[in-house]
Amino acid sequence: MKRLLSTKEVAQFLGVNEKMVYSLVADKGLPATKITGKWLFPRHLVEQWIETHTTNYPKTLTSLPPYHGLLVIAGSNDLLLDKTIFLFNTFYSGNVAVFGNLGSMGGLSALRRNLCHMASSHLLQEDEAEYNFEFASEELDTMPAVVNFCKREQGILVKNGNPTRINSVEDFAKPGTRIINRPLGTGTRLLLDRGLKKAGVNGEKIDGYHNEVYRHLDVGLEILADRADAGLGIRAVADILAIGFVPLRWERYDLLISKERFFDEGVQLFLGLLREDAFKQLAKKTSGYDVKLSGRMIYPEEKRP
Repeated sequence: MKRLLSTKEVAQFLGVNEKMVYSLVADKGLPATKITGKWLFPRHLVEQWIETHTTNYPKTLTSLPPYHGLLVIAGSNDLLLDKTIFLFNTFYSGNVAVFGNLGSMGGLSALRRNLCHMASSHLLQEDEAEYNFEFASEELDTMPAVVNFCKREQGILVKNGNPTRINSVEDFAKPGTRIINRPLGTGTRLLLDRGLKKAGVNGEKIDGYHNEVYRHLDVGLEILADRADAGLGIRAVADILAIGFVPLRWERYDLLISKERFFDEGVQLFLGLLREDAFKQLAKKTSGYDVKLSGRMIYPEEKRP
C-alpha cells in the first residue's frame, strides 16, 4: 500500500506549518483524505501535486539533441494518437516516433525541460471555452506553437446498459457507486474535479476516487471487469469494449511544439501526416473523433483567405 502522511509529516515534507497545510487542502487542492476524523495525505499524490505546481524548473544539463530520426511526443494519452504514431513509423522508415504517457501537465513539463519535440494536451481552461493556452503560458517561458491533432468526445464510461443510471458526474456520489479515476495532471482528471466542484460533490467521499489508472482504455477495462461502475473517458474506448457511454463534451486535443523545434524534420513529417487520407481513414474507423481541424495551426493563428 502506498504510504500515507499525517498532517505533521506532510507539513515537514512541504516545509510549512500545520495550519498552512489545511489552507493548501482548501485553496490549492493538496490531495488529502479524512479517515476516522484525521487528515491523511497519500505521499505519491502529494509528490504529483508538487510536480504539477512547479513553475521554475532548473535548466537541464543537456538538451534534446538535434533531430536524427527520433521523434519524441509526451503528454496526454489518446487512442487515435497511438494509431497515428504507428502509421508514422510505417510511412517513414528512416524515422521513429515514441510516446511518453505523462498526462497533459506532464507533457507541458517535458516540453519546458526540452525532453520532447511535441506535447499532447487537452487542458480545459476556467472559461470552459478554450484549451491549453493559459496552462502553456504559465508553464513555459514562451508560448509554443499549437497545432490541433483532433477533437474528441469525452464522457462517462459505464457498464453496458448503464444499470446504475449514471448520467452526470454528480451521480458519482450515489451510495454504492464505485468509480475509477485518472491521475493528477491529466486533462481528464481536471475535467472530473471541476465537474465535481461545480456540482458541490466532495470527491474524497466517492468510492474509488483515489484508484487511478494511466490510460483511457484502462478505465474501460476496470468497468468491463466489474471493478468499477463508472469513470471519465473517451467514446472510442466505449465502442471498442462494447460498454456504455454518457457524453459530456467535445474537447480540443492539441499538439504543442516549441518554436525552436517546430521545423525539425520529424515534427514536419508528423504534422503533414495529419492532412493525409491515411490519417483521415484511421479517424473514420475510430468513433468519437472529428478531424476537420487536424493539422491546422491554432496558435499563432493560421491566416486563411
